[in-house]
Amino acid sequence: MANSAVLNNVNAAASGTFSLGGDLPVHRLGFGAMRITGEGVWGEPKDIEGAKKVLKRAVELGVNFIDTSDAYGPDVSERLIGEALAPYANGVVIATKGGLTRQGPNKWLPVGRPEYLQQQVEMSLRRLKLERIELWQLHRIDPKVPVEESLGIIKKLQTAGKIRHVGLSEVKPHEIEQARKVIDIVSVQNQYNIGDRKHDDTLEYCTKNNIAFIPWYPVAAGKLAQPGGKLDTAAKQHGATVSQLSLAWLLQKSPVILPIPGTTSVAHLEENIGAGQVELSAAEWKEIEDSAK
Repeated sequence: MANSAVLNNVNAAASGTFSLGGDLPVHRLGFGAMRITGEGVWGEPKDIEGAKKVLKRAVELGVNFIDTSDAYGPDVSERLIGEALAPYANGVVIATKGGLTRQGPNKWLPVGRPEYLQQQVEMSLRRLKLERIELWQLHRIDPKVPVEESLGIIKKLQTAGKIRHVGLSEVKPHEIEQARKVIDIVSVQNQYNIGDRKHDDTLEYCTKNNIAFIPWYPVAAGKLAQPGGKLDTAAKQHGATVSQLSLAWLLQKSPVILPIPGTTSVAHLEENIGAGQVELSAAEWKEIEDSAK
């Protein structure tokens, strides 16, 4: 655990602010709600009330960007968010996703048919107790369905006032370009962390175009995080944890990055949000980055 200096007065506001679509400001450190479900992202969590406590504590800590999906559970994560947080505090943005179906624990298959996506948007609204989804994201592009068809129905739902902003997940720059011909894209959610930067090209595209880049699996760092590794050593020097340094690295990497670490523990949540107060010099970050290559 980090020292008390890092964890005192923890608030997500310390991570800075990004404006989704230019008109929807959120604190950059958010919360990813995939883990408040059962094993394999399947079924109910072992501790339902504990999951709700984590959600409520996140908002108390200034988190106003919570990311979920209809596929988490499925349906469980969205339902728990609605039960725990609705009616939502002023400024709290719930982002959700659609387009992945579930066949069992840790099994995911894309379905991008327009009628399916429309159904899922309506169900998400019901579970989240919302009249409008502030950020809806296509969880995966379905290779069997032209993205123009998948996003065409989303455009209609946006026009109808049921969706405010639209994003994509696990895409490359050429796919974002293709989607932007159909609908305005304000966010991209890809796997990305200090130990896995295969989407550097997508991050560069998003930074250039002021599109939010939401890294999932943000604290994985592989060998860097091992005892005696660069992250571990730097964390000890700064009275922080490896998780905090992993998140702080993302925050300094680009102003469009919105990390969404998830947890089922209030203590771990508080530790993660403390990352917004961790600062290293440019030279220190470069040394850590270089050791990850």
